[in-house]
Amino acid sequence: MDDPRIRTATPDDLDAVLAFWKVAAEGTSISDDRSGVERLVARDPEALILAERSGELAGTVIAGFDGWRCHLYRLAVHPDHRRRGVGSALLTAAEERFVRLGGRRGDAMVLDRNDLAHHTWRAAGYAPEPQWSRWVKPLVD
Repeated sequence: MDDPRIRTATPDDLDAVLAFWKVAAEGTSISDDRSGVERLVARDPEALILAERSGELAGTVIAGFDGWRCHLYRLAVHPDHRRRGVGSALLTAAEERFVRLGGRRGDAMVLDRNDLAHHTWRAAGYAPEPQWSRWVKPLVD
């Protein structure tokens, strides 16, 4: 199978991305709705990166850079396209974006229970940092 086509999302992609995450992503986020993803793409049009194969959405990653840190979210690959280089291609595109922007280190949000994702992240050179815990506070109900 050919390498995936990598591109940034446009506002026209958002409904398809949200539907895709219901099939391909593990867990949900408070921002997994149309308005949340619209804000992301409006604020940083290159942050949501898509992988396509034969015109179909095969994977996503959000590569957010706040000027100081490089954050990776929503690395998701459709079950029919896993173990075929889609995740690696998305991470490479995200890392190249970070380097262009002056980023120095990427960090990823990975669910503790998602063993399949752990393999993917480790294979890409990422590792958990046991000295840190993520502290959160929802800002909306």
